[in-house]
Amino acid sequence: MSTAVQEDISSSVLRRMKEGGFDFSRFHPIEFYAIFPDEERARRAAGHFRGESLNAQVSVRDDGAWYLELSKVMYATYGGIGDFEQDFEAVVEPLGGIIEGWGVKQEIRGRLV
Repeated sequence: MSTAVQEDISSSVLRRMKEGGFDFSRFHPIEFYAIFPDEERARRAAGHFRGESLNAQVSVRDDGAWYLELSKVMYATYGGIGDFEQDFEAVVEPLGGIIEGWGVKQEIRGRLV
């Protein structure tokens, strides 16, 4: 995914988060997602972020590909997310992975969505 496209998507998501009352003043676990052709490469990618992430989970998908979900505790800012996405992409793509984007759970009126 090109950087320009990611920036447009990130801007849109952050804008919707703001409209929904997201608390940008606190740290949050931001999830970053990637898909790999095999488990070994997904686990190698996860290992690059050991000690830096809150949680890294690797799981098989129904289609036989492997899914990496990496959570990093940070402020939800455009610059911070963009910087980490670049670092994530620099590890994922050489291993044959595909970036799937990022997300964050948001509490709305007392419940997580």
